[in-house]
Amino acid sequence: MTDQPFRAVRAAHDDRSLTVYQAYPVEIAEAALAAGTFVPPFKRERMTWIKPSFRWMMYRSGWASKPGQERVLAVRISRDGFEQALALACPSHHDRRCHATAEEWRAELATSPVRVQWDPERSTRLGALEHRALQLGLSGRAVAGYVDHWILGITDVTALAHEARALVRDGRTDLADALIPAETPYPLPGHLAARLGADH
Repeated sequence: MTDQPFRAVRAAHDDRSLTVYQAYPVEIAEAALAAGTFVPPFKRERMTWIKPSFRWMMYRSGWASKPGQERVLAVRISRDGFEQALALACPSHHDRRCHATAEEWRAELATSPVRVQWDPERSTRLGALEHRALQLGLSGRAVAGYVDHWILGITDVTALAHEARALVRDGRTDLADALIPAETPYPLPGHLAARLGADH
């Protein structure tokens, strides 16, 4: 993972879709898997964070071991839906790449239903890397779009997380890498890259 752009969207994707990851307690995960989308006890009123980076999700959830994050779901969403979310996005913190002044940023933050965060990407051993991974926080109409329209399928990848973790613990990181889905640069349109503060 060397010579990566500092900020770029990397994801498992094809011509129609890309995959994001979320970690939930058993009851939310089971209901979502049965319905093919998120249903109660999932709460639409709360901001929901989606992450295209599997390794970052493993870092956040402790390889699907932290309380409330025991099940990791791979959510395949439409590229059109993903780009709709990006078009509504505003950074969580003032970023001069995106807004010239803090006042402009605050005004947009007050109305935007999507938050952007760039967090250090993680290695397979979960150490911090120099380049950044995207997180999107969806709220309000963005959650409705995600749950009702953008999701194409949900898969439980908890067993994959546990298997990869066991390999890493055994020092077989190369085998863990072979298991983890390949994530390649997503072709962001220029106006969306500018909105996210991504390298383009």
